[in-house]
Amino acid sequence: MPVDDPHAEERDSFPSARGLRVSDGSADDGQPLGSSYPPGGDPVKQDRRHGIVEFVVMLLVAFGLVLAVQRFIVQPFKIPSGSMIPTIPIGDYILSEKISYHSHGPEVGDIITFKDPMDEDTVLIKRCIATEGQTVELIGGSVYVDGVALDEPYTEGKPSLPLSPTYGNMSIVYPFTVPEGHVWVMGDNRTNSADSRYFGAVPVSSVSGRAFFVYWPPSEFGTL
Repeated sequence: MPVDDPHAEERDSFPSARGLRVSDGSADDGQPLGSSYPPGGDPVKQDRRHGIVEFVVMLLVAFGLVLAVQRFIVQPFKIPSGSMIPTIPIGDYILSEKISYHSHGPEVGDIITFKDPMDEDTVLIKRCIATEGQTVELIGGSVYVDGVALDEPYTEGKPSLPLSPTYGNMSIVYPFTVPEGHVWVMGDNRTNSADSRYFGAVPVSSVSGRAFFVYWPPSEFGTL
């Protein structure tokens, strides 16, 4: 912090006490008896008021920038459940960026954040397995997309089985063709994840971003 007094030059320019006119307290006297302050008032008090206003303005601007960044660029999340283990453990803090999907939709393999189809106030995180027009099948514990078995080392060999019952008893029949404007998502922890096997394909319009970085704890620090 600078140590220079911003009012030093101003105070140095005031007439010295030796040159002050002694007030007689009359009504036409512009200053109180014995005052050495200029007509503008106490410069220290003025500087304090200016500093408070400046701090409030800077605080509001910073708050606005944080909101803008979270809405349009990147948003932090804390992972509350284990549906993405082992890729993202419970309690990790991740960043989800929003810039990529301004130009294109989610791609197969992306880890995405999106509104929970069962509760729009909740954000879920899953892996995009298939996009519109692709066909998903679950055969012998493996996932097939367009007839080709996926290589999914991130599941650590856990079987990918259909879930029953489904949300609202919706009909999910395999092979399942992903509708236009939707994606099929699944958690990496296949035996402990309520995903598209439970609530169906997810509208691309509900996708908020692509998870790309773990920033806490330090032991998990790095890209996804």
